[in-house]
Amino acid sequence: MSSDGRADLRRWRLVLGKSADAIDGASPIDADDLARDAALGWLYERDASLQERDIRTADLSDTVLTVPAWINEVHRLFPRETIERLERDAVEEFAIHEVVTNKEVLARIEPSETLLRAVLLTKHLMNAEVLALARELVRKVVAQLMEALTKTVRAAFSGTRSPRRSRHKSLRNFDPRATIRANLRHYDREGRRLFIRDPLFLSRSRRHGEHWQVIVVVDQSGSMVSSVIHAGVTAACLSGLPAIKTHLIAFDTNVVDLTGQVTDPVETLMKVQLGGGTDIAKAVRYAEGLVENPRRTLIVLITDLFEGGDAEALVQSVKRQVSQGVRFITLAALDDQAAPVYDRELGKRLVKVGATVGAMTPNELVGYLKGMLA
Repeated sequence: MSSDGRADLRRWRLVLGKSADAIDGASPIDADDLARDAALGWLYERDASLQERDIRTADLSDTVLTVPAWINEVHRLFPRETIERLERDAVEEFAIHEVVTNKEVLARIEPSETLLRAVLLTKHLMNAEVLALARELVRKVVAQLMEALTKTVRAAFSGTRSPRRSRHKSLRNFDPRATIRANLRHYDREGRRLFIRDPLFLSRSRRHGEHWQVIVVVDQSGSMVSSVIHAGVTAACLSGLPAIKTHLIAFDTNVVDLTGQVTDPVETLMKVQLGGGTDIAKAVRYAEGLVENPRRTLIVLITDLFEGGDAEALVQSVKRQVSQGVRFITLAALDDQAAPVYDRELGKRLVKVGATVGAMTPNELVGYLKGMLA
């Protein structure tokens, strides 16, 4: 059998697990493969559907593998992309909360948005020592998200280049085409080199002549955890813009104004209390009270619209604000997937009174804001 054929058999043996041992001609596996098989079985043989199909599962007691031991084995045996998938499934599919509440595991684990979501959902289970490690994981993931989104925000709101020349020599304002044309007389034909003696730069005109108020109102129920993360990061990026006054409001049945921490998304996220009921109307009325100049205000409501409070009061508040000039957008999701799950009937009612309803990635939201606030 060719080496490729053996590799295929080996992969199928790991996919099928121990049930493949009874198959004639099953590919032999080495010690590391057996360890991989055990690590995969420890996780995926928890699937309740296996018992429904009368498939024997492994003993899942702590004497087989503890969570720290499993994490160490996973990091030893698998490539990074597989590690991230296994850790995500452990937390999201099988609710193994010890992955993010155990000090030893947290010190070993790779920071990712999946684990950030898990930390926010389980931080109330952590003691002070574990919470300190969890905060460091939050800080690392938020830094990655901030770095990616900040570039988009800066590009969108830093201003447009105008044809006027500028004496301010900034790399981002460098005009390469005009510079080449202006310096062609310095071209060295023999050496085939162009000497730049007079670099040219363009000036930038500000994109916004007036200040805008952006009020981000985010539902902190457990199902909205990804949107909470991206709302906090997006608000932090917007808060650094001189032409925008940013507010961040979180709500369940209560309303929490996080504007004072908006520049520190780590602190913001660690203060969020996920879970509980949902009173969207109360949060929207609170936001209404913050409006300074309706015609220069944009409210971004991030919620699945499953209202636990007074839906009619919500609709009337939105209608009142829109009639005064407030621009109102409701996002059923604000994350990288932008997959909307929401109460469509309530969404239709809000659209009828002038709101926009949809789902966006953070980058799409920045582009939307750029168009709305221009």
